[in-house]
Amino acid sequence: MPITAKANLATDSHGGRAKCLQRLVRLDLPVPHSVALSFDAVHAIANGVMPDIAGIVGQFTSGALLCVRPSSADPDWGGPGAVLNVGMNDAQHVRLSNTLGHDAATALYSRFVQAYGIHVARLDPDIFDDFSGTDEDTLRDILAAYEAEADERFPQDIETQLTGVLRSMARAWDGTSARLLRAARGAPPDAGLGLVVQQMISGFGQGECGSGVFQLVNTSTGAAQITGRYLSQSQGREALGAGAGALYLERDERGRSLEDAAPGAFAALKAHAALMRQKLREEMQIEFVIADGKVHILDGVRVPRSAHAAVRIAVRLASDDIITPQEAVMRVEPNMLTELLHRQVDPEAERDVLGTGIAASPGAATGRIVFSAIEAQASAARREPCVLVRRETSPEDVRGMHASVAVLTERGGMTSHAAVIGRGMGLPCIVGASSLRFDTRAGQIIAADGRVLKAGDIITIDGSSGEILAGSPSMLEPAQDDAFQRLMAWADAERDIGIRANADTPEDAQTARNFNAQGIGLCRTEHMFFDPARLIVMREMIFAETSSGRASVLERLLPMQRDDFTQLFRIMEGQPVCIRLFDPPLHEFLPTTRDGQLQLAEALDIPISAVTRRVDQMREHNPMLGLRGVRLGVTVPEIYDMQARAIFEATIEASRDGAPVVPEIMIPLVSAKREVELVKSRIDAVATAVRSERGQDFDYRLGVMVETPRAALRAQDIAAHAAFLSFGTNDLTQMTYGLSRDDAGRFMSAYVQQGVFPEDPFHVMDQDGVGELLKLGASRGRAAKPGITLSICGEHGGNPESIAFCREAGFDYVSCSPFRVPVARLAAAQLAINHKMGDQKSSLAQMLLKWRPRARRQA
Repeated sequence: MPITAKANLATDSHGGRAKCLQRLVRLDLPVPHSVALSFDAVHAIANGVMPDIAGIVGQFTSGALLCVRPSSADPDWGGPGAVLNVGMNDAQHVRLSNTLGHDAATALYSRFVQAYGIHVARLDPDIFDDFSGTDEDTLRDILAAYEAEADERFPQDIETQLTGVLRSMARAWDGTSARLLRAARGAPPDAGLGLVVQQMISGFGQGECGSGVFQLVNTSTGAAQITGRYLSQSQGREALGAGAGALYLERDERGRSLEDAAPGAFAALKAHAALMRQKLREEMQIEFVIADGKVHILDGVRVPRSAHAAVRIAVRLASDDIITPQEAVMRVEPNMLTELLHRQVDPEAERDVLGTGIAASPGAATGRIVFSAIEAQASAARREPCVLVRRETSPEDVRGMHASVAVLTERGGMTSHAAVIGRGMGLPCIVGASSLRFDTRAGQIIAADGRVLKAGDIITIDGSSGEILAGSPSMLEPAQDDAFQRLMAWADAERDIGIRANADTPEDAQTARNFNAQGIGLCRTEHMFFDPARLIVMREMIFAETSSGRASVLERLLPMQRDDFTQLFRIMEGQPVCIRLFDPPLHEFLPTTRDGQLQLAEALDIPISAVTRRVDQMREHNPMLGLRGVRLGVTVPEIYDMQARAIFEATIEASRDGAPVVPEIMIPLVSAKREVELVKSRIDAVATAVRSERGQDFDYRLGVMVETPRAALRAQDIAAHAAFLSFGTNDLTQMTYGLSRDDAGRFMSAYVQQGVFPEDPFHVMDQDGVGELLKLGASRGRAAKPGITLSICGEHGGNPESIAFCREAGFDYVSCSPFRVPVARLAAAQLAINHKMGDQKSSLAQMLLKWRPRARRQA
């Protein structure tokens, strides 16, 4: 089908390139004659059914050379490379030698023979490696090499050549490797390919001739800046790889420019680019050819862009009234924002990859290897950046993580301890690095290629890609400029679901405030107890034999907890703060090594046998399903009593100088209504006592963390005693699947690759299974108590897919790691805009398709 202004072309039938060329034709821009083949036609070609080749060739000027370019629905899905100079043969070589010059004609012929031999005849590329130059002998040798390897003469007929090129490109798209590559980039299995056959305009000849690319913005920064390159006597995109031989576009003190060589052509390109920006409502990159001083536009594609550039481009288009603010919000993929919030390895930097693991927390950092939390703290004291390397982290490693610039673990998955804490802290983290061999006892890591890394060696953790790099590659710094702030303000004006942050420390809370979170949706109080001064008190409490003894010891922790909560309340300035009561099993606070147990015996002035006996008594076969969460609140109620008192006294303190605080207290790991009744009665009693002692009234809300399947199924019973239900999808996923979230990383990649799970369920919420429990819990909870607040606070809370699910299910807010808050805000706004547009279903499907690839790569 000829690409004309009125041709029946669409992106979903002929591809984006064909549709864009039609738009350029409609703008009356100088586009060479082009013909588009539909997805169906290309699929037929792959199956051996050829179109009317003679008819296609007949649409072009007699003797014209042609090029064939791919045209998929989304350029990010890849596709076969373009093939230029179709129609070049012995006769054309003679003709063009007379018009363009012998060297130019020989170069065109040589390039086409090699391209045809490699991509169509499927010859080994090595047979052409020894040939270079533009002389007659080189061309003769290339043709002879083709004939010897292919066992046939190089085809001279343009129809035969075009048939071979079309068949080759169609079959390449349907090949296994291409399908796998497209799947990795998020393309649907049945994604189609169109092809565009275009008359070539020679970039060789008399006068000013050449080719290049031209755009009005900087690809990396998004700043308004004419960028690109131009190369005289060239074709295609040769200018981009021509080094010093290429010209700049605008006048430039560094060298000669197109504006100097052909001012008329330069002015025309500027005008064409400005028109495309205005009419196509996008920053476009022009691929152009100049023939004897006249500009021809071969193609127009959306300018490739970094995350920083994507934000600035969208905001500036809206500011220039080319698109609306709502459209600007829709044009930035939410997951791209992570690149603006963290340092990243420069895409141009060389990567010396030691191994790979699960990209658990984005960003990149370089430091010296340390193998313990103590070494990390010592390194931080010396102001030496360090990377904490552990088999897996535990709560007692948190201080070491705070002292490190990145974390690397041998074990774990997307919701392992290191991953969750790393994301909360904005700390680059790679877990499940099974491609490396960890020998922490000897203090070394062994890479797959045999290299040995020891303490003090410098490595770089790229938590965005999952790569462990040797040395210190160059970095790009975070970029949250005015354009970012403006885009997020537009997003907040549109979204209709609340976004809170999971924050355990004042630093986390301040980060949440900086990213405009609407409160804290999950504060995990157990992380506050691993400070050395508090840890010894916790251990004393564990060794206390009576309830009064435990309460007496916990009184020493009370002022520390009160200060913790007071700081959080003041930072959040009256916004809601949801505090989860103590959750982990107590054995996590006891030392596991002989040296640690000896030190504890000395600190408590008891025999080491008493320490080892208590450690043995508290050991559980499956501690994540044992004595933890509300079960501790019921059997060791003194802990929750102390925490409730600390919360209420902090409430009074923080309300004295600022907005009234209404704390939210959340009971973890509930599975039965009676558990809530028992804990609630004690917390209410503590509240009454504090009101009486302080002579001051206050309000609070008590809720339940739904993280067991039974709690979801019996939500109607539990809701009667709760002001809110917050679904903890980390544990809920673990219990629904019967998977250890810390160990699943060992086999999850194989499961996803073989289609057992479509995604890692700890990274992308399982909407069929876990989602069904959320829906049941939400509907049953709301039926029993219509005004109850619903939310999720697991790691899924920051994922666009999860936000879409929660919005549809009627949840009030989601809570996620502080550094995921901007991502969640933007995703929620896009969903709201789609809903207002009235095409929620199809648009949402497209958005989820767009978001899905990154989740898959991280899995």
